[in-house]
Amino acid sequence: MTRTQRFFAAIALAAALPAPALAQDDGQSRFLSWCSACHQATGQGVKGAFPALAGDTFVQGDPTTVASTVLNGRGGMPSFKGDLKDAEIAQILTYVRSSWGNSAGPVTEAQVAAARAASAAAAARGLQAH
Repeated sequence: MTRTQRFFAAIALAAALPAPALAQDDGQSRFLSWCSACHQATGQGVKGAFPALAGDTFVQGDPTTVASTVLNGRGGMPSFKGDLKDAEIAQILTYVRSSWGNSAGPVTEAQVAAARAASAAAAARGLQAH
């Protein structure tokens, strides 16, 4: 096998890697880009300013409620509904819910979409989104 053939075989093999490993990496990189300035790369937050996500029962709770919080913000937290797609939020939350000792299950794109739809319906009725 030539060097070029080995190169393209390696690319084909990499493309066939399981999606969960890739999704975890995307969740981590997106968390670092969008969330770590406040919640820290370690998930420890900043005492008195930004809550820790490590070991937090809220982030390990109902995935739709957690997704709604990321979409709409809460307290001093900004809203990300205009910045992130459902799949990106699902990846970030799946990463958070399985990192730093957290042991909650993954969040699906469908769960985030349901939270987005519920928030939009509440806003249409004139209710506070969170």
